[in-house]
Amino acid sequence: MNQHRLTIHEAHELLKTKKISSVELTKTYLARIAQVEPKVKAFVTVDEDGALQQAKKADELIARGDVFPLTGIPGLIKDNICTRGLKTTCSSKMLENFVPPYNATVIEKLNALGAVIIGKANMDEFAMGSSTENSAFYTTHNPWDVSRVPGGSSGGSAAAVAAGEAVYALGSDTGGSIRQPAGFCSVTGLKPTYGRISRYGLIAFASSLDQIGPLTQDVTDCALVMNAISGHDSRDSTSAPDAVPDFMRCLKTGLKGLRLGIPREYFVEGMQAGVAESVRAAIKKLEELGATINWDISLPHTRYSLAVYYIIAPSEASANLARYDGVKYGFSYQDTQNMWEAMEKTREFGFGPEVKRRIMLGTYALSAGYYDAYYLKAQKVRTIIRQEFDEAFQKVDALITPTSPSVPFKIGEKSDDPLQMYLSDVCTIPINIAGVPAVSIPAGFASSRAESRDSSRAESKDDNLPVGMQVIGKPFGEEIIFQVAYAYQQATDWHKRSPDIS
Repeated sequence: MNQHRLTIHEAHELLKTKKISSVELTKTYLARIAQVEPKVKAFVTVDEDGALQQAKKADELIARGDVFPLTGIPGLIKDNICTRGLKTTCSSKMLENFVPPYNATVIEKLNALGAVIIGKANMDEFAMGSSTENSAFYTTHNPWDVSRVPGGSSGGSAAAVAAGEAVYALGSDTGGSIRQPAGFCSVTGLKPTYGRISRYGLIAFASSLDQIGPLTQDVTDCALVMNAISGHDSRDSTSAPDAVPDFMRCLKTGLKGLRLGIPREYFVEGMQAGVAESVRAAIKKLEELGATINWDISLPHTRYSLAVYYIIAPSEASANLARYDGVKYGFSYQDTQNMWEAMEKTREFGFGPEVKRRIMLGTYALSAGYYDAYYLKAQKVRTIIRQEFDEAFQKVDALITPTSPSVPFKIGEKSDDPLQMYLSDVCTIPINIAGVPAVSIPAGFASSRAESRDSSRAESKDDNLPVGMQVIGKPFGEEIIFQVAYAYQQATDWHKRSPDIS
């Protein structure tokens, strides 16, 4: 077995039985990063010295018998999660040299377990994007086809896990930013219920939508990371006080008695045929595993989700990003005559085009003459969307949809068409608006063409691109989606396949 293909639970057994040390494991992943990072570009920062120091401490814990599932395991952190003493840039020139003086709550939890943080992952600037092409530094490449995007905004996190550069990663999800890249890179990615994981130390994009979550190789690893980072935090006013279950207890192979609904609105017009075929085949497999499938589920206001999102999220972003004025920290443009010009130039040159576009959209939606017409109306529709999910969950235990309407697209293919780029998240955005949990799991491979593959034509690389399936649960219903996702993975091997980028 290649050590850079180990899952968390496999690596944990090797560490616990002392067949390998954390230092040896960490060096293996550092060597893998050196080998493939020139092609993938998943990292903003590789913290070799810090990772090896943490690995030595982890080995001391293991020697004393203090070994937890994440002890000594090298993980990657999205670069909008604060890490004390380690640069946190949000892949933006605005924070290019920012070193936080404190750790996010999720980092504190990982440190307490003796985890190893191997570096910080590239992302769309301030988490605004669906392809990681909006990074101020460089575009991350999809390990399955380096001419294609890995998704976004957590593209670096997903690509690194797929490429074997980290055992697992943390991402953030505002409108699909964990699940869409998980689908594009054929890994497992979970957006928890809003409030399940503390947002303290997560650099805010849209505060009512953002959530931190794991990207892993399989559902078991996902449950292990969720056990480690979930829970109430008094420093986050949106953190839920609900008790956290042991998610490992939810991993059951049978689905008998579970009711799964298929919302008809999610098989959208223009969806690539191979994506629809793969997800329908996965639904059939779930039925074979004992689930009852209900095809008569409707969430009619889903079609308004994209519009609601692109009013609420930019509005919150315009407020959250007002702090970047060149005065307190971050990039500051100096060659000016007065403070007002300095502030304007700082924001002009510190932010990229997509961030500035969303700030302007949000500022417009919040302006005195348009607040009621746009922001207030969007909040009312948001309530209706949430109510429709509540009604659906009275009929079924979980919902099944595609993660994205397409397989990974070419780098540059949608860069000049923001609307087409935004449509990449049409299947994931409603989940953030409703605040419910959802996981994306690998569900096969398909062609990048709109029509089904012609069996008489020779197979090409474009015919073997990842497809993700999304399992959606009711609020704080992660146990059910873990059960569904785990049962599916035990009956299939899509999640065991890995790209060849050597």
